[in-house]
Amino acid sequence: MPSLVRSNLARHYFKVFLRPLALNRGLATVTDHTVSQFGPPSAPYANVSSKPLPATLKLKTGQTFQGTSFGAPTSVSGEAVFTTSVVGYPESMTDPSYRGQILTFTQPLIGNYGVPGLFKDKFGLMEYFESDRIQVEGIIVNDYATKYSHWTAVESLGEWCARHGVPAISGVDTRAIVHILRDQGSTLARLDVGEEASNLDTANAEYEDPNLRNLVAEVSTKVPVSYNPFGDIKIAIIDCGVKQNILRSLVRRGASVTVLPWDFDFTKVADQFDGLFISNGPGNPKKVTSTVNILRQTLEIYQKPIFGICMGNLLLGMAAGLDVYKLRFGNRGHNVPAVNMTNGMCAITSQNHGYALKDDIMPTGWKKYFVNANDGSNEGIQHISRPVRSVQFHPEAKGGPQDTDYLFDEFLAQVRAEKSKQSGIKIHFPESLQRQQATVRV
Repeated sequence: MPSLVRSNLARHYFKVFLRPLALNRGLATVTDHTVSQFGPPSAPYANVSSKPLPATLKLKTGQTFQGTSFGAPTSVSGEAVFTTSVVGYPESMTDPSYRGQILTFTQPLIGNYGVPGLFKDKFGLMEYFESDRIQVEGIIVNDYATKYSHWTAVESLGEWCARHGVPAISGVDTRAIVHILRDQGSTLARLDVGEEASNLDTANAEYEDPNLRNLVAEVSTKVPVSYNPFGDIKIAIIDCGVKQNILRSLVRRGASVTVLPWDFDFTKVADQFDGLFISNGPGNPKKVTSTVNILRQTLEIYQKPIFGICMGNLLLGMAAGLDVYKLRFGNRGHNVPAVNMTNGMCAITSQNHGYALKDDIMPTGWKKYFVNANDGSNEGIQHISRPVRSVQFHPEAKGGPQDTDYLFDEFLAQVRAEKSKQSGIKIHFPESLQRQQATVRV
């Protein structure tokens, strides 16, 4: 067949068959009737308006973005931040570390796999969420998928947001928002929904700063709660906003965990636990001085292993004598490189924090553990002679990479070794360490 004829046929095929498909944006405009015919029914209790309402995002720095509401018909104020995560919007939105924030997703298409049901595992922990509610104040997306498809989904993202009273806006240029936040730093913002939203006076609008509140106290448990009570070691968790997957990561490795309120005086019950864990959490760590004071006393009397994550790293560092500062726009996403200062290896980590430790001068007896490969900020500290350390990132991921999941194995191995040394009981090795040893022997 002559090349000219082949070329004409190719152009005709693209014009008739491929171009219409290219103009569609995946599940955001899908017309496959099998989704609505055989998929889960719409949630009847979610107040989602049949007529899309206009929505407006206003930054305190003056920029305004017009879009369409697909969540709750309400207005909120908070700190505008962004995440570079590609998947895991249910996990991110229920992460207590996002309390008080309006979250912008850099991933253009959000909502395409819906929202899973509220299922629990054998330990009584939620399987698909990181807390029992949506923690963000609101969300900002470029393209909301009105049709969703996933075997765990029971409702759409819009229905879920409406049911929890969380506003959501789509149809805005999220790239422009990210550029603004990266250039001038995180800023306060308002998300207004309704016909009158675009007419509100931006200059005189009220913006609430969540960092002026003690957000840790808002998300922490009010009473001690235990999981897996028959575990071979007992771990106390200071709950600053602990993610469910941190609890899963500990109990699945055989530990019994007791979640304590953020201001619980651990020194009074320290002898009852084999190890101490300080969790992640939201907001300004300088608002959590009670926990810092408790940790400072704990470091003086408690000789057993201690491990912290995210807010836990900040609070432990402050107890050791370091100061904290607010990052320009924070580190939030599933693709942040962190370098292990003990062996030089770099890991891709999941992160969500807006503050960091000032580690230019380390206190006596402490050293840097991890450092951020992008901005050089602190990603962890470690005591030189005692089994005490913490990291700024999230080794439990959910979502995100699992490069540093081994840190849970190492922490619990330290706890079991210390318990064996003090009481003479047999050490229980987790399956992950057993597999590693078997591989080495081979």
